[in-house]
Amino acid sequence: MAATRRVRQTRRERAAATTGAVILPVPLGGCYCPLDGAGVSAVVDTAFGILEQIGLAAPGGILDSLLAAGAADMRDGRVFFPRSAVEDVLSRAPSTVALPGFLDSTGLQIGGGAVHAGTGGAAVQVLDARDGGYRDSTLDDLSRMMRVLDRCENVSYGLRPLIARDLDNPFELDINTAFACMAGTAKPIGISFDSADHVAPVASMFDKALGGEGRFRRQPFCMAVVVHVVPPLRFAPEGCAVLAEAIGAGMIPQICSAGQAGATSPASLAGSLAQGLAECLAGMMLVEAIRPGHPCIYAFMPFISDLRTGAMSGGSGEAAVASAAAAQLLLHLGLPSTVSAGITDAKIADAQAGYEKGYTVALSAHAGADMINLSVGMLGSIMVASPEALVIDDEMCGAILRSVRGVDLEAGGLDLDAIARVVGGEGHYLGEPETLQLMKTEYVYPRLADRNSVDDWQAAGGTSIWERARARVDEILSSPPSSHLSAAAQTEIRMRFPIRLDP
Repeated sequence: MAATRRVRQTRRERAAATTGAVILPVPLGGCYCPLDGAGVSAVVDTAFGILEQIGLAAPGGILDSLLAAGAADMRDGRVFFPRSAVEDVLSRAPSTVALPGFLDSTGLQIGGGAVHAGTGGAAVQVLDARDGGYRDSTLDDLSRMMRVLDRCENVSYGLRPLIARDLDNPFELDINTAFACMAGTAKPIGISFDSADHVAPVASMFDKALGGEGRFRRQPFCMAVVVHVVPPLRFAPEGCAVLAEAIGAGMIPQICSAGQAGATSPASLAGSLAQGLAECLAGMMLVEAIRPGHPCIYAFMPFISDLRTGAMSGGSGEAAVASAAAAQLLLHLGLPSTVSAGITDAKIADAQAGYEKGYTVALSAHAGADMINLSVGMLGSIMVASPEALVIDDEMCGAILRSVRGVDLEAGGLDLDAIARVVGGEGHYLGEPETLQLMKTEYVYPRLADRNSVDDWQAAGGTSIWERARARVDEILSSPPSSHLSAAAQTEIRMRFPIRLDP
């Protein structure tokens, strides 16, 4: 009986011990290698061959810059890159990127296989948790998603996850998207642009938010998400123009190659990877042409087709392997990486969503992806966003990131004296000081997942994880929003720009 009371007491002590926040190191991936050494070399060599022998179709406005950066002469409307020129730029390209947040404490170091999970996408619908229906996404939905993201402990950055379909004017869409993302979270954010002409006004708004002209250039907390190529192997004129303006404004670009195997890239995973890598390296050459040495993050997203229908299949096993291989290839070349994972073809947060998100994110993380876009909050092949899915996926990412950390042999866990003391004493480790300490660093505890017995779960109401996620979202949105953006800055921004978000 005394032993039972002691166990109960130590359970209470351990529960109390988890309330203190502990900052853990960013886990380093790179142990999972879907390509062996020969496979890496073959894909890289093929990518160089594509650049040297096939080239990319290029708009006239960037040709002179590309030629100055080392591209070969153009033929038949295509520009070619000698391997020696690409390798020269690759040897000088930044291998890590300091990505600031709005607050210094939220900044990230991107590169070298340090794994971070984040949002992304351009969903056009939201799943309404009140009635289970789907409706067009709005600016208010974007604001809600970013506020929830700000409170997700395992989500490190927030790329715009959805389109505010209640805004028709392209400029108002871009400026309001930027504002909603910035106001919702102090973490690093990322947006795309409808037009290169919109970059300067958005940067000016960010200056005002930070307190004065030129401040954003010194603290570029918002990435420019730029699709610089249209697969297969064509520079995108609009994307190239946005990229030039974004670099000119001091933004850190996240440039994206997103071929779809069997449709806009070869059906073989190896061929799709080679083409996508070539498109990423062409983007590197373009960044070098615009501003040598400018930091850049490479979003290598080899999407997969269901070849029975031609539709994208983001939750497939092939997608998991391809994204992990993309991370492996960029880590091999020493380029800061982004891949896509966590895409599910499921329409609700069900078992299919869980397993598709779980293995796709886990493989990319273990392969060493520096950033995992689309990893949280998305359903329906990234066409649907959900704040409830976001908090569930945040918890999933916590467990996955813990698995990337592996077994820590430096934490004093191999202690013969401690084992001997317990064996000769009470016969359990529940009350040991080391146990109370290690439970803060060695273990991750879910907020939403239920670990009670069946009886205790039923006694507590028998709620599903979706119901608990709804309650968590309501809790976040009913609490005061982040105060990182001052009221004075908000007032000044609203006077200068057509901000449609209800204050």
